[in-house]
Amino acid sequence: MLDVRLQKTLESTSHAPFKLDVRFETGPGILILFGSSGAGKSVTLQSIAGLQTPDQGCIRAGGEVLFDSSRQVNLPVRQRRLGYVFQNLALFPHLNARQNVAYGLAQLDGAERGRRVDGILAKLQIAHLATRTPQTLSGGEQQRVALARALVTQPRMLLLDEPLSALDLPIKHSIVADLQRINQELRIPILYVTHDRSEALSLGERLLLLEAGRIVADGKPLDVLGQPSRETVANLTGVENLFDVSVASRNPERGTLTCDAGGCNLEIPYGDWPAGKQLRIGLRSGDILIAVAAPQGLSAQNILPGRVQRIDAADYEVSVQVLCGVTFNVMLTRTAADTLSLKVGREVWLIFKAHSCHVLGP
Repeated sequence: MLDVRLQKTLESTSHAPFKLDVRFETGPGILILFGSSGAGKSVTLQSIAGLQTPDQGCIRAGGEVLFDSSRQVNLPVRQRRLGYVFQNLALFPHLNARQNVAYGLAQLDGAERGRRVDGILAKLQIAHLATRTPQTLSGGEQQRVALARALVTQPRMLLLDEPLSALDLPIKHSIVADLQRINQELRIPILYVTHDRSEALSLGERLLLLEAGRIVADGKPLDVLGQPSRETVANLTGVENLFDVSVASRNPERGTLTCDAGGCNLEIPYGDWPAGKQLRIGLRSGDILIAVAAPQGLSAQNILPGRVQRIDAADYEVSVQVLCGVTFNVMLTRTAADTLSLKVGREVWLIFKAHSCHVLGP
């Protein structure tokens, strides 16, 4: 069990001081620390590891006090028995993969050190890379070496600071699978810092959302990220469509509110807001369907006619802007866009459920 209570102020020459104030407990399993850049995720991780010293608070791991400002306890990093993988990996360029992994085992005799290193290299499927230096490895291979170096010490906790941010999608999926397997085998607390929604949903059993140095949400990743109630979360989770609306009418018999978006009406889930109330609405681009013929017989309560204004193609996805009185951003797979034969100026209909619209606040 990890018990964290910490406060820390970081001074800035260009902004107001940043104040971190977090409190949480966690046991075995993967805990996601999620938030935008500057939210306090990495400072929290560094404070647990002993790389930053909190101003006050207490950090306990497995019943042992790692830090306690009231008792003036502050264990050195090497005594905390934590595995840490940095965003930049911090591999030693002059050492080969095997030497990098063995670096933290200097206190062991040669036979035990070799046994441990061989075991973790095999577990992470990188034994064939043992004699190669970091600069000759791919990004995914370097990541596995860094992970092996953190695990070979048999830590009581693993701290991962955005470890997959520089990797492409197939390699990410492969290492996510490794982390899931490691989690099932070791069942130690694993704190995983990210601002990537897909990583959080695929890895996390629990998610803490940090904003401006505070924990503002705590729950299952799908619960926190799937129903965003704050604009900060919406921006991080692919909610590209944000609208200021006014409640036009209340429809309890339909379970919706009709809202004026300043160019079209939107049906959103029913809530306790009076007519005329100003709200901020978020709608994820992937929750919108496009039809090229007038749809009929649908259960969705938002069916809006419009015209394609812009099309931007990426590797696997196509972003489409559609004007329906206000502009909507829609994300499609490349196959779907090709099937619809979309082009700028084409008349289309947008379709989405009322419950895809998230109220982010007044």
